[in-house]
Amino acid sequence: MEQRQPIFQLTVGAKRAIAILLLTVGSAAILTSCNQNAPETTVPTTTPTNTVVTPTPTTVPTTAPTTTPTNTVVTPTPDTQNAATKAQIYLVEDRNGKLELVARPITIEQKATNETAILEQSFNRLLTQTQANGNAIPQGTKLRSIKVEKDSITVDLSPEFTSGGGTFSMTGRLGQVIYTATSLNPKGKVFLSVDGKPLDVLGGEGLEITQPMTRESFQKDFTQ
Repeated sequence: MEQRQPIFQLTVGAKRAIAILLLTVGSAAILTSCNQNAPETTVPTTTPTNTVVTPTPTTVPTTAPTTTPTNTVVTPTPDTQNAATKAQIYLVEDRNGKLELVARPITIEQKATNETAILEQSFNRLLTQTQANGNAIPQGTKLRSIKVEKDSITVDLSPEFTSGGGTFSMTGRLGQVIYTATSLNPKGKVFLSVDGKPLDVLGGEGLEITQPMTRESFQKDFTQ
């Protein structure tokens, strides 16, 4: 029996080409299948939030400053403003024939805000005292004016001041004026006038007066 030959026979190169083609197609099919079966990966689309962190302030310990005591100007309260000012007038006492001037405290109205006003009230109070209370100044004597300048005090009295009395009375009334006038300033100098004229001689006893007068000069000239 006669064997039939194939109608055509593939060459070796053609076989290789077909094999490569089949391999490529198969690989592509496998990859496609794998991609279809693989789970879908979701990429988060969350927009990042910018967080602003506020820094906590650092507390720096501080030391309280040392307060230096100062001299503080206290302003009076209304109650204090109504408080009265204290002052003094001088009266005379006869102690075994010896003249002695005695201070008597008085109350000055608050409206007297300066030395002149305080002394004016002091003299007005002094001139109302009676002889029984130790006042050697004659009744009816009036204060015509008073003025304070630095360390000097000028006092002007009415003419009644020079009337009547002996040496004791004259010396006593002069001392009352000098000491009352210097009650706010014991070192002050007193200029005494009567009816606007400087007084150089007092009364019928002829008590000579050298001006200005001070407490010291009065003690020296009239009590020794």
